[in-house]
Amino acid sequence: MDLSTLLQGEMGQKIVGAAAQQLGINESQAQTAVGAAIPFLLSALNKNAQSGGANGIENALNQHDGSVLDNLSGFLGQGGNMQDGLGILGHVLGGNQQTVANNIGKQSGLDSGQMIKILALVAPIVMGFLGKQKQAQGVKSDGIAGLLGGLVGGTNQASGGINLGGFEKLLDQDGDGKLDAGDVMGLLGGFFKK
Repeated sequence: MDLSTLLQGEMGQKIVGAAAQQLGINESQAQTAVGAAIPFLLSALNKNAQSGGANGIENALNQHDGSVLDNLSGFLGQGGNMQDGLGILGHVLGGNQQTVANNIGKQSGLDSGQMIKILALVAPIVMGFLGKQKQAQGVKSDGIAGLLGGLVGGTNQASGGINLGGFEKLLDQDGDGKLDAGDVMGLLGGFFKK
């Protein structure tokens, strides 16, 4: 299983379908929103890992073993796990959740409340995907940044790396090593211009 499965495969279709149904939006809007949310979350996690957050991410991945992917239809059928998803967003994006939601939402025609729901829906799925990758590759905390970097940067094609078209460079627009509101605006602007 690789990242493209989450974005374009049967899993991706299930996620998009569930997002459309739960929010009462059309599939095209859901596709745009989910297609931005998943790589954005991976990039933000990678940024956190690069700036010293690998241990925290490893702890989170120990609780997200990938079992969510084994019964994805059941998970989505229950509306996901909003509480878990919001908790993940809090750790990954900190105070930038609203900015991210506003900007991704604008591109897909959704309001920030709808976009937060989509981010919270996909966050446990992204963590489950990473948890499975971590187990399969036997990755410890010192390898978390490499695992994420391979997925985000597309440098590790054997494990399904996907090039996210400059997400990484865009994440830290001002070069301060932290993801902040200015970085988020630049990231989303750059992503949607492509």
